[in-house]
Amino acid sequence: MKPDYKNWMPKGMIYGGAAITLLFLILFIIFGLTGILSGTLKTVLFIVLLILTVIACIITVWMVQLYRAFSYDGKRQMSKQIIEGVASYVSVPDGSKILDVGCGSGALAIACAKRNPKAEVIGIDRWGKEYASFSRQLCERNARAEKVNNTKFQQGDAVKLDFADETFDAVTSNYVYHNIPGDRQTYLLETLRVLKKGGTFALHDIFSKSKYGDMQAFVKKLKELGCEKVELIDTTDKFMKKWEPVWMELSGSALLVGKK
Repeated sequence: MKPDYKNWMPKGMIYGGAAITLLFLILFIIFGLTGILSGTLKTVLFIVLLILTVIACIITVWMVQLYRAFSYDGKRQMSKQIIEGVASYVSVPDGSKILDVGCGSGALAIACAKRNPKAEVIGIDRWGKEYASFSRQLCERNARAEKVNNTKFQQGDAVKLDFADETFDAVTSNYVYHNIPGDRQTYLLETLRVLKKGGTFALHDIFSKSKYGDMQAFVKKLKELGCEKVELIDTTDKFMKKWEPVWMELSGSALLVGKK
């Protein structure tokens, strides 16, 4: 039995992009190239529909490239590199508890469980319709396929975690918080709430200013709140450079927090 970690770029989005591109192309041909319309209206539609067709095509090609890059089984295996990279920061004593926020298909939770076989790893996710191919059942199947028996998966919300303060010895997350509308820094503080003193929070995400605000100021804030060690590590060269600058919006960084 082989694990199936799916792909962070859903096929449904690619198919949707292709369908929209085709629709704009058909409209461009009908109203921009044929003799159905004439004059100024035809010229305007020719320009507008051509632009929309090109934009839709570029977005669709971009999504296809992302799908290839994120494939666990492809040549690039960027997803696997990121997962293993985040999990490498998590090392806890026997009997510890680890939380993976937004576990998706279970990849990061399982990677942490492999590295910490005597710890209990809990993966939570809301498994929404946007990522319908991910589910609790899929996580559990992947854990069995990897012969990992120290994981548990359950429904959960990163915005308000259903755990008491200082429950976990380590918390991890990968490419989750940027998808949640609202104040992402507040969500990170909610995550740190459930981390024990002496624990580690290892997060990989897209820390662009448009999504997270001023992360350098946030790092300073965490230190002022008493976090022992706070590092914001640019992982672009490590994980992203291989697939070139068109995709720099997805450039990642790892936030490492040691709580004292």
